[in-house]
Amino acid sequence: MILSGWGRYPRADCMVHRPRDTHDLSASLARAEGSVIARGNGRAYGDSALNRACTIDMRGFDRILAFDPRAGQVVAEAGVLLADIIRVFLPRGWFPAVTPGTKFVTVGGAIASDVHGKNHHKEGSFGAFLDWLDVLCPDGVVRRASARQESELFAWTVGGMGLTGVIVRAAFRLRPVESGWMRQLTLPAPSLSKAMELFEQAGDATYSVAWIDCLASGSAEGRSLVMLGEHAELDNLRGKERQDRWAERSRRERSVPIDFPALLLNRWSVSAFNRLYYANGRRRAGETLVDYDSYFYPLDAVLEWNRIYGRKGFAQFQCVLPLEASEKGLGALLTEIRRSGQGSFLAVLKRMGAQQSRFSFPMEGYTLALDFPFRSSTPKLFAELERIAVDHGGRFYLAKDSQLTPELLRQSDPRTQPFTAMREAGGAAARFQSLQSERLAL
Repeated sequence: MILSGWGRYPRADCMVHRPRDTHDLSASLARAEGSVIARGNGRAYGDSALNRACTIDMRGFDRILAFDPRAGQVVAEAGVLLADIIRVFLPRGWFPAVTPGTKFVTVGGAIASDVHGKNHHKEGSFGAFLDWLDVLCPDGVVRRASARQESELFAWTVGGMGLTGVIVRAAFRLRPVESGWMRQLTLPAPSLSKAMELFEQAGDATYSVAWIDCLASGSAEGRSLVMLGEHAELDNLRGKERQDRWAERSRRERSVPIDFPALLLNRWSVSAFNRLYYANGRRRAGETLVDYDSYFYPLDAVLEWNRIYGRKGFAQFQCVLPLEASEKGLGALLTEIRRSGQGSFLAVLKRMGAQQSRFSFPMEGYTLALDFPFRSSTPKLFAELERIAVDHGGRFYLAKDSQLTPELLRQSDPRTQPFTAMREAGGAAARFQSLQSERLAL
């Protein structure tokens, strides 16, 4: 079967197994000739969930097993989508404590990538709300791991990109909410420095994120729309919002029916889009009520939106820069993007909080994420952006990566060496591999 990540690059012909229970899963591991990798809903952008010899499709593990309303703890199998969690539990007053920019990611994928959201600056990543997980290990045994039991396995699996074993099920906590609505405050920022100033002033906001214009130059370099968010309480709702307390009215989903011609995305079209988007955001500045989908998952309303980048797909660049080097490093990245003429209209800036973890992406500072149509010039652009990030002390998000080299990974992240040593010592290196782990010599 030809598979790819969400970026549709690279593509690989993979042997796929889809087990339905733990017995089938163990049998798949035992039968596999060589290595395997688990795959959730395919929302990692690059090659981290591809293995030509054996890719294990975990979407058959799709059951919610238990819920403790006192602690807000859900026990779910690894193939359950965050969309399923929201559908079941939001009408009961619960919402994921941490969510990435799509709800179509599986629980197993969220753990393997240790996903972060718009609240990382205040509340941390998905792993901060994870109580325990069950992992199929290289010897074929399923082990339960937590911060107190099998703590090394737990620490390396959260953010370990599926390279310690197959995540089977997990227990994690939700947050109580009074509605499905968000109080969104939109703050236009005419420059990068002003955007960062607004982020620092909004440290107490539960959620914060910015769309950033990566092609604006001069005094407008880095102009942004900073969007702060809070879960709306019942007293905040009036009229139709109060009648539709959980924002359950169906959103009109659209789908991209064809692959767009690659020529549609160029310096001029992206620049025009960015000017219009920023101007529209300035007009709509201030506080408004929006449904949770619009705040957390705006792109999920457009099914197969990855097709707008054309048949060759796209690549995402995402790095995080340490706080003290963020403004200078972000400026250098934006300058290089303008110089290349390969602008991105899906460009996101977030403030990250402090995090100490074995191999997860986040650290305190600023993260920038940008999508680029894949062209012959893309690898050269990424090499320049990666060099800039490394020069400013940054590191890279493996859930989005398709271009990084082993050398740059090790320059950016000294945790790589103990991660590979752990895999070798425990037998995981021989049993769990992806095209990404092969490319990066993990």
